[in-house]
Amino acid sequence: MHSADRRCYCVYILTNRSKSLYVGVTNNLHRRVWEHRFGNGSEFCKRYKIDRLVYYESFDDVRNAIDREKRIKGWLRIRKIQLIVSVNPTWSDLSEGWYERHLYAPESA
Repeated sequence: MHSADRRCYCVYILTNRSKSLYVGVTNNLHRRVWEHRFGNGSEFCKRYKIDRLVYYESFDDVRNAIDREKRIKGWLRIRKIQLIVSVNPTWSDLSEGWYERHLYAPESA
């Protein structure tokens, strides 16, 4: 299998200004965060304006990603917050800057 053929699956946590949490899994984190941010994600994210990526981890096997998503979803809120803070103590938007440049625009002017 070529490395370009290798699939990658991400478990991710999104939040909003009120620190509501949404846990999901995807095979394209860049696209999925875009969908949440611009209204094509889940109804929950749309209703609560959940649009900031604060945590993610990658898996080669979709089953492992789905298992991890289910485990995290089952956790108490405090444990989810501890997970986020362990890698992102300031709750920075990890997708900051992903969508500022048009996909086909040159890297520099």
